[in-house]
Amino acid sequence: MRARLTLLVLALAQLVIALDYNIVYVALPDMGDDLGFAPHDLQWVVSAYVVTTGGFLLLGGRTADLLGRRRAFVVAALLYAGSSLVGGVSPSAGVLVAARAVQGLGGALLFPATLALINTLYAEGPARNRALAVWGAAGAGGLCFGSLLGGVLVETFGWPSVFFVNVPLAAALAWAALRLFPADAPRTSARGFDVAGALTGTGGITLLVFLLVHAPEAGWTSPSAVLSAVAAAALLTVFALVETRSRDPLLPSRLLAHRPLLAATGVTALYGATFSALPYFMTLYFRTVREYSALVTGLAFLVPALVTALGTQAGERAVARVGVRRMLAGGMALGSAGAAALGLALTADGSYPLLLPGIVLLGIGQGAAWTGMWIVAASGVDAHDQGIASGLASTTLQVGGAVGLALLVAVSGGVAQGPSDGAVLTGLRAAVLTVAVALGCGVPLALALRRPTTVTA
Repeated sequence: MRARLTLLVLALAQLVIALDYNIVYVALPDMGDDLGFAPHDLQWVVSAYVVTTGGFLLLGGRTADLLGRRRAFVVAALLYAGSSLVGGVSPSAGVLVAARAVQGLGGALLFPATLALINTLYAEGPARNRALAVWGAAGAGGLCFGSLLGGVLVETFGWPSVFFVNVPLAAALAWAALRLFPADAPRTSARGFDVAGALTGTGGITLLVFLLVHAPEAGWTSPSAVLSAVAAAALLTVFALVETRSRDPLLPSRLLAHRPLLAATGVTALYGATFSALPYFMTLYFRTVREYSALVTGLAFLVPALVTALGTQAGERAVARVGVRRMLAGGMALGSAGAAALGLALTADGSYPLLLPGIVLLGIGQGAAWTGMWIVAASGVDAHDQGIASGLASTTLQVGGAVGLALLVAVSGGVAQGPSDGAVLTGLRAAVLTVAVALGCGVPLALALRRPTTVTA
């Protein structure tokens, strides 16, 4: 019973992370009106979360390894609760964006701590695969379910409710972790904290994600974009030099030589650039082209949420039968077919059932790929490196998401010439079909995965 409750808490933590990623999408217009956001600044309600999460994941992963996974989990959950409360009572746009940034810090600590707890509490093999499937169902489903919950909350209670809902959830997670998770081992002096690596790596990655989010709007040759690019390159170069000389590097070189983990980072980057970007374009389709209300838009994401959750369970069973490599390739192939079917079904006046074949294929593929890529990322990694391994894979997930969304928005905008609704629809369809092509390219990447060997210090 205790083991099931522990897994439930870990799954709920992932649900909170996934919900916070996109629960605010349907609330953005109301936030903009109430708090006086300038049109070009409203995106930072989302981007502040993405930038801080992506920039601090490596640091969060290593912090969980060194200070303890339970401690990191509890602190991160309390950060979520506090920042969500501030976000809900924000009197101005600046305060709201700052609260979202602190939520992102919580996510950067909570995600790798949660994943590292799963990978250390459950033995590698069927037990861990089942745990990852349950955790994955909460996370992958939450990415879609956030739109549904956001729509219901905004329509019923107003936009602050999308923040207030996190306060009791996150506080309950912190309490449950103290009651259920095993106590962290006492710290030893054998392993130090790479301060120089943490500062340069976190700064460089944060500026890189900021560049990828900011440049499409401001222009790639704008002074802010150029300065961010130069500073990010400089900091990441210094980070690489620091890591070669550090006694206890933030990113150990043994992990960079671990081929399954490196392959998993490529898969997570592709996942972020494709599957994770689709809700943005589907929200635009439902709200702009079909003119659905916030509530109806949320309901439209209910089927994707349920099918994706089923896909994580199907993926876990498929691993036992055909292996993770073939299962992951199959998930990518299903996702590619689903995106192609969905793109062709996007019309100005077609019914929602016409979208269902593509949605079902996409959801199954997305859920299976989500479970599979975290199985690969954890395989063969020693217990004391699980946090940083999770942080590395999740960093590429966030960076891939930022790159993919920027590129897909550029594709959509380049195709959608003109102000008409038909042009907008053409652009959305082009973005979804581009996702289909990209996922098709992920099939050989998954098939190229090799059987992992254990990496130790």
